[in-house]
Amino acid sequence: MRYCKKCVMPDTRPGSIFDERGICQACTNYEKRKKINWKKRLDELRNLCNRYKRKNGYYDCVIPVSGGKDSHFLTYIMKEKMGMNPLLITVADPFTKTKAGKSNLFNLGEAFDCDIISFSLSVKLFRKVTKIGFEELGEPLRFIEAAIYTIPIKFAINMNIPLIVYGEDPAYEYGTKTEESPNALEYINSVFKNVDVNFWLNKGITRKALNAIMAPPKDEFQKIKPYPIFMSYYIPWDGNRNYLIAKRYGFKDLAHEWKREGNIEDFDQIDSIAYIVHLWLKYPKFGFARATDIASRRVRSSRITREEAKKLVMERDHKLDQRAMEDFIQFLGYTRREFWDIVEKFWNKEIFEKVNGVWRLKNPVYKNLVTTPQDF
Repeated sequence: MRYCKKCVMPDTRPGSIFDERGICQACTNYEKRKKINWKKRLDELRNLCNRYKRKNGYYDCVIPVSGGKDSHFLTYIMKEKMGMNPLLITVADPFTKTKAGKSNLFNLGEAFDCDIISFSLSVKLFRKVTKIGFEELGEPLRFIEAAIYTIPIKFAINMNIPLIVYGEDPAYEYGTKTEESPNALEYINSVFKNVDVNFWLNKGITRKALNAIMAPPKDEFQKIKPYPIFMSYYIPWDGNRNYLIAKRYGFKDLAHEWKREGNIEDFDQIDSIAYIVHLWLKYPKFGFARATDIASRRVRSSRITREEAKKLVMERDHKLDQRAMEDFIQFLGYTRREFWDIVEKFWNKEIFEKVNGVWRLKNPVYKNLVTTPQDF
């Protein structure tokens, strides 16, 4: 397990690319921003919007949203700056919502005067696929995260709205590909292709239930020819900037509601309490979690030093928030013991070793800092 020499991202991140200098692709891609003519790209976005803008008042783009800071930023750009009439679509989960999360989704529609469609899987199906994802893959929300990309495309096709606006290109921004494109269709198609139909069918999920994450019929797709784009191609993606703009329009963070263990910020992924468990499960499998993600981004944007990031990672990354875990196990019907017994089988023995009954990283990013591992 080795770490990027610029940030603190390890090479255990799935799909990670490191160059001969030991620098991760995410850092390399971030440096490329300095050579980009962002004014030209913003003009490209304006021209694109002018092509899709409708004079009859009908929706002229779809924005997949959660209600978070990035949702506010995307809606701000498309509605306030580009003069578009977006339809907002959210794919909800039935986990307990934070007060801020509930407020923010409502605020998003009110602040920008936009219509919102909320799509929810049946609670029975959600519970079933989440338990399967957790127990079999160590990835509880694989099904619903696929739906977050697939459902807005299907609504766009059915409502004849070709332009779909996503936020950042995760493959490019976080370092699993070297070239970027405004067109998100390749990424969306990869989501459809990665749906392992036989896996879910063998676990008792019906084909009818799988419709939520399977590709739409080709004839419908070709008829509408949806054009999904990544906003990060046109405007440099910056979570802190998005947060500050979102606050101007009424976005609320968790500062006065919940101090989350293991996290180093209070304004990202704040809608559903149990969702934090899904994010933390990267730790036993890959040796890093949310603190590494956020700290690495802050290093790239020169908000903190690499040394500061290393300390944050060692202090926070291993910690699973107890409130999030309680919400997760209560909804799914596990005891604490059952939860940890399932987690136990996902510890990666290549990068972890068990010391006095507790899993520890063999090669932590900051060897001189003593930390207390996650209590069992």
